[in-house]
Amino acid sequence: MLKNYVRVFGFFWVVLVFFSCAKDDDQYVPIAEPEETSPVVFDIENVPYPTLSEYNFFEGNIADLSPVYGVLPYDVIAPLFSDYAHKKRFVWMPKDSQAHYIDDYSIIEFPLGTILIKNFYYDEVLPEASKKLIETRLQIKKEEGWIFANYVWNDLQTEATFDLTGSLKAFQFLENGIQKNINYRIPPYAECLTCHKSENDTPYPIGVKPQNLDRNYTYQDGSTKNQLEKWVEFGYLSPDFPDTIDHMVSWSDDTEDLETRVRSYLDINCAHCHSDLGHCNYRELRFAFHETEDLTNLGLCVEAQDIYDPSASNIINPGSPENSLLLVRLNTTEESLRMPLLGRTLKHDEGIELLQTWISSLNINCE
Repeated sequence: MLKNYVRVFGFFWVVLVFFSCAKDDDQYVPIAEPEETSPVVFDIENVPYPTLSEYNFFEGNIADLSPVYGVLPYDVIAPLFSDYAHKKRFVWMPKDSQAHYIDDYSIIEFPLGTILIKNFYYDEVLPEASKKLIETRLQIKKEEGWIFANYVWNDLQTEATFDLTGSLKAFQFLENGIQKNINYRIPPYAECLTCHKSENDTPYPIGVKPQNLDRNYTYQDGSTKNQLEKWVEFGYLSPDFPDTIDHMVSWSDDTEDLETRVRSYLDINCAHCHSDLGHCNYRELRFAFHETEDLTNLGLCVEAQDIYDPSASNIINPGSPENSLLLVRLNTTEESLRMPLLGRTLKHDEGIELLQTWISSLNINCE
């Protein structure tokens, strides 16, 4: 009898607990998953760090450049020529900070603490025809403005060390199956500033303009998305930018209009110096993409007056590439003559061919 009583009591106790829990379940509020945060190590007072690994931008083997959460890869439509170096670009911003659109052709207004990460490497370095990272350049936005932090990779590709003194690295590599010899120049601070300066010699980035970012990018998860939309989705960019941006084109894409390709090429390679606040502001040329619909800004039919090559009668001499100073300067590696002044020691054969084709196609009488 007592045993039956215990069984009955136990049964009702289980039922009571069940319904009690059911009632609690009706009021249950699920616990939110913890928000994912970026593991990047950033102390604005103590950057730049002595080594690249201290930032924790990349997971696993650092040379694989596999970004951690919060380090977004990006690419530009028209890349700067840097002696055939390939580049992998990333951007990181502190939590709850956001960049803002100004206009199509101005540098995006980045928040304090933003880091732009650009890695320079070659795919087929001889004798093994292997990939080799040469340098990683950071631009960090601090209270006083943008600062440079260059990191030089060791031969083992296990670490890159802070160095703004500049150095040279001699090696051979293959480009489209052709061997090229280079004494690659890692720039000192002064050379960085020459190209990246604006008013009062204040450093600033070059390529991160909506006109050069408005393109699709395929991300690590296999998804393809417009980069600006991706930045908005991730919280890195305010959504208040126009639906249509007057963007540049890839100068290597021969399906695009020839003149637009030339204007895009000269913007990214020349406009940062040939601007009102740039290093070559004393020249009348203005190579910014939004200014070169007026071809006079490119030097079309503008008298060259060049003491080095009197045969170059105009900066751009329609139909005559060999008598166009612009091409003369691109087609040399002599330091006193070459353009751009910095950032290259080799001739860019594909860029020269593009300019030759365009100048030859011009049917304009300068008189």
